[in-house]
Amino acid sequence: MFVHLLPEITARQAEMAGGESATGVAAAGGELSLFIVALAGFALFYALERLAARSRRETDGDEVLGDAETRTPASVFWIHLGSFSAYNGLVGYLLLHREETGLLNLLFYFTAMALHFVVNDYGLHEHHREAYTRVGRWLLAGSVLLGFLVGSLVAVPEVLPSLLLAFLAGGVILNVIKEELPEERQSRFWAFAAGLVGYTAVLLAV
Repeated sequence: MFVHLLPEITARQAEMAGGESATGVAAAGGELSLFIVALAGFALFYALERLAARSRRETDGDEVLGDAETRTPASVFWIHLGSFSAYNGLVGYLLLHREETGLLNLLFYFTAMALHFVVNDYGLHEHHREAYTRVGRWLLAGSVLLGFLVGSLVAVPEVLPSLLLAFLAGGVILNVIKEELPEERQSRFWAFAAGLVGYTAVLLAV
C-alpha cells in the first residue's frame, strides 16, 4: 500500500493536475483530488462495516436467504455484497489499467490482491455465514472476472482509471486495518516487520 498504491496515486494526481483532465475532477479538488476520492472510499467501506456489525448484534440469526441462514438481514447482506462486488470488479478492471506496466509488476499486484481477497472472504463469512458461502463468494469471484472483461473491451475516459484506483485504495486501507491487523488476533511483531521489510525490498528492486 505505502510503497505501491499510494505512490501510484501520487503520480496519477500529478498527471491530472498538469493535463487536460485538470478542468474536471482535479479542478474540483485541487492537488488533493485523488486523495479525497481515496478518503471517500475509506469512509464508504467503514460505513458498510459498521452497518453489518450493528445488524449482527440486533438479529438473532433467524434471517433467511433462500435456505441459507445469515447473521444479518437480507437487505444488509445484499448491500454489503453489492459494494464488495464493485470493489472486486475494480480490482479486476485495474489489472489492465495501472500506471506501472510489465509482467512482474502485474504479478505483484495480482498476488497482493489475491491474498487480500482471502482476508476479505474470511471477514464477509463471519458477517453472513452460509448466505455468503452459498451465494456471496461466487458473485464476488465473478465480479473480478467481469471487471477484467470490462477493462479489456470498453474504452473509458483517461481520468476514470485514476479515480477508480484512488477509490479502491481507500477501501483497501480500511480492510487491511480491519481484517489484517485486528487487535484481538495474536501476532508477533518480528514476523510482521520481516514481511514488511521483505516485500518493500522486492518492490523497490523491480
